[in-house]
Amino acid sequence: MHKSAHILVLDPDPLNRVVLQNTLEETYLVTLSSSPEQAQEELNSTCVDLIIMDNQQLGDAAEVFLQTLKANPETAQLPVIVISASASFLDEAQSLQQGAVDYITKPFNPNIVKARVKIHLAIKQRNDQLCEQALVDGMTSLPNRRALDKTLAMFWRQCASGVRPLAVFVLGVDHFERYNKLFGHARGDECLYKIAQVVAGIINNMDGFTARYDGGRFVALLRDISEVEAQEVAEAIHMAVAALAIRHPESPTCAHVTVSAGICYTKADFARAHRDPLDLAASALNDARERQQKAVLSVV
Repeated sequence: MHKSAHILVLDPDPLNRVVLQNTLEETYLVTLSSSPEQAQEELNSTCVDLIIMDNQQLGDAAEVFLQTLKANPETAQLPVIVISASASFLDEAQSLQQGAVDYITKPFNPNIVKARVKIHLAIKQRNDQLCEQALVDGMTSLPNRRALDKTLAMFWRQCASGVRPLAVFVLGVDHFERYNKLFGHARGDECLYKIAQVVAGIINNMDGFTARYDGGRFVALLRDISEVEAQEVAEAIHMAVAALAIRHPESPTCAHVTVSAGICYTKADFARAHRDPLDLAASALNDARERQQKAVLSVV
């Protein structure tokens, strides 16, 4: 049977965990954790849709756990339902102020728990849909610049923590302004859409990330590749776009649409801000165009 959502139950008491598991497992995938540390490991390794935790059993660790969740952009919006033996209005208010979305007192009715869980999962689903829409470029269907900033920050943290190489590509459609002026913005939009699909097809197959940057520029992110491989990727993108054979009579360099690439390759120096490689890659793109090269790679 397909489980509609993943719920993490955090409770030191094994009996409480089993009761909640029995209450919810018919409909949801339920994972049990006995400590905040174990719960955090689960959050780091898989996607969780909702957390149920007993704040009294956890004591002061409950507040710390909630603070940690809210401080992390990747879990800040994760709904948390507190279940507690305390019927105190002050305790309930404190839990809500700390970031919980709901508070259920013991002994609880299983039907009430199911109903509350269903409500908060529906709210989360709707919020997720709105967030996804807000992160998509309407013209190319690629992630937009807001999504790029979010993903670049995440990739930067991951690579910095493991000192893993990160390649940031800024890809620009050559002489795109002339193309727009000649054929009009509708044809220009169609051109960008075709190029977006080609770039995303190559990068996404390598477990990377592709986004619309601005105008006729795109950004691609790839982890764990060598400098040579980064240059090969840029060459593959250049050839794939050329293979589209999109006519460009106004281009002073080619009869069809082409792209150039600037690459910032970071393998050691992660002390800088995560947006710096983006600026360096954009600068490398300008160098590539001035030198009339397909790509220029900058290593930092």
